[in-house]
Amino acid sequence: RAGLPENAPPENAPDVALRWQSIFASREVLAMAGSYFTYGYAAYIYFTWFFIYLSSVRGMDLKTSAYYGMLPFIAMALGSPLGGWLSDALTKRFGKRAGRCVFAAAAMALSGCFISLSLAAKNAQLASLILAGGAGALYLAQSSFWSVTADLAGGSAGSVSGVMNMGGQLGGAVTAWLTPLIATHFGWPASFLTASALCLAGAAGWLLVDPAANLKNVN
Repeated sequence: RAGLPENAPPENAPDVALRWQSIFASREVLAMAGSYFTYGYAAYIYFTWFFIYLSSVRGMDLKTSAYYGMLPFIAMALGSPLGGWLSDALTKRFGKRAGRCVFAAAAMALSGCFISLSLAAKNAQLASLILAGGAGALYLAQSSFWSVTADLAGGSAGSVSGVMNMGGQLGGAVTAWLTPLIATHFGWPASFLTASALCLAGAAGWLLVDPAANLKNVN
């Protein structure tokens, strides 16, 4: 890349602004939006229902649940920069496919495993720690979503990342409604197993993404 200006766009960036129909026709965009839907579904369980789960289902008192309720968010705060650093390091050594896509898939699969494993914990404190591990593992994947959309879309990164983020917010909306519904009819373990299964589905979605794809307008 010698001789190129410092603000040159990425090599695979589209030359012109992408039309909406081209964005929604992209396998990569749809796969990441679908994966981010599952990401948002799992993440918003922690935002909306985790504290209630600890107090009402696991039987923690108000003070104890307040302390343990912080753990997933501490794990998220640590997982976000750690995931970005690991993704960059792996990308530099093995390429974008491994550093972005495979890494994100592994992180989301690990999160799903943690969420499922928490159901086997008889102790409420231990269950909280395992679920916090699930939150941290989930957030290891977050940077891959945003870095790959920027790489794919170039000057249209705002539009493409907006579509992807829409998927995440829809996932959050669905979990706010569906989680208590599943818990009421099938029990709380079924609610968490649903989130776990969706994490695994989101991990599989990453295997459909080619981070070197060149998004182009379709006729």
